[in-house]
Amino acid sequence: MPRIYDVSVPVRHGGVVYPGNPAIAFTPQQRIADGGSSNVTMLTLGTHTGTHVDAPRHFADDGAPVDALRLDRLVGRALLVAMGDDVRAIAPDHLRDLPIAGHTRLLLRTRNSRLLHDAAFHRDYTYLAPEAAEYLVGLGVELVGVDYYSVEQFHSGHHRTHRTLLGAGVVIVEGLDLSAPPPGEYELCCLPLRLEGLDGAPARAVLVER
Repeated sequence: MPRIYDVSVPVRHGGVVYPGNPAIAFTPQQRIADGGSSNVTMLTLGTHTGTHVDAPRHFADDGAPVDALRLDRLVGRALLVAMGDDVRAIAPDHLRDLPIAGHTRLLLRTRNSRLLHDAAFHRDYTYLAPEAAEYLVGLGVELVGVDYYSVEQFHSGHHRTHRTLLGAGVVIVEGLDLSAPPPGEYELCCLPLRLEGLDGAPARAVLVER
């Protein structure tokens, strides 16, 4: 049997979120221990919690919502590549020598995959520079996955990386834990919750060895 890597981060009460996003809270609505007939929990979280998918509506009111994304963008062959720990901003020069051509789904592993396991948010996470986003659009990439809670530089102010990718119809997956699988080709399955009309949604993502 091929190995399956769960590359999703756990969503837990009080877990890490991008600063300014809604806090994660699990509140018991019914509990057997309190006399309820079953256990039921109320969830409070944002659409960009944990491992999640950004839809074009994230940065454009008239953009496609997450429930309208084509599923064939989210399932299929993907290339996982690794960046050195010294890379803090992924530029086109970091990508040109990689075998990306011909791949429509690209996953970028960086030092961030270690940071994901910390209880605090790291503002100095490695990000995809806008020029690198333009480079990937030019190659025909249709999905970009990163291993922290944003593909963009923290508080960039311009959101050019997001706008470049989403404006070209590229699906963004953020918050992937890529620490375990080695670089190479996989089958990706990353399905966001079918939240009607919204700008993004948490997802469960797995990589299956080819």
